[in-house]
Amino acid sequence: MAFSLNDLNYEKDSKERMPWEHYTQEYAAADPKEIASRLAIPYDEETKTLTLTFLGTEYQITWPDFTVTHTPDDKGFYPLEDMIYARILTIRFLLNGVKSESSGKFKTYREMPWGEVYLRQFDGRCIKRLAFSYGNRLGDFKAIMEHIKAAPVKHGDIAYEVEIFPEYKVQMILWEGDEEFPPSSQILFSDNFPVSFQAEDMAVMGDVIIGSLKAFLKCVQA
Repeated sequence: MAFSLNDLNYEKDSKERMPWEHYTQEYAAADPKEIASRLAIPYDEETKTLTLTFLGTEYQITWPDFTVTHTPDDKGFYPLEDMIYARILTIRFLLNGVKSESSGKFKTYREMPWGEVYLRQFDGRCIKRLAFSYGNRLGDFKAIMEHIKAAPVKHGDIAYEVEIFPEYKVQMILWEGDEEFPPSSQILFSDNFPVSFQAEDMAVMGDVIIGSLKAFLKCVQA
């Protein structure tokens, strides 16, 4: 049976089984000034709006109702407006995240403190999916990365670094397949991720990013 994001109980917290409605209630009860201070992001008291960058696009998120709009750019697809899991990931980050700089090192999912938690799901849903989708389409992958202004890095046959939230960076690496070996991939996270994210966030994050790549490709090809 194929792995589903529902397997992660992401819409219901793994400990408290809290639905999305709980997160919006918690957000409404939160202090937006405290959120802005903790994450070092702008908050406009007059419009009651937080400004947060997600995958290179600047978004305005209202408080207390969590209405999301983007600052106009040329990306053509806006995950925080169109993907429920991106919205859940973001509201959890606003509620629980902190500003944190990486040491510059990157780690695999397995090297994170939670180790094996959801590792099978992450491997299947994210790493294998990335390899299957783009391992023999490096040109498409490059076009997408250039479209979202990702930074090239020297790994594998092709690799790029994206910043999902400020200072939280992800590297996606591809090795092209050939007659002898199938394509393969790796996803690395800057070492500050455990400060703000849990295992279920990380697994969903990979899925959100890869799902967004498909939408961005349609924008490139339009």
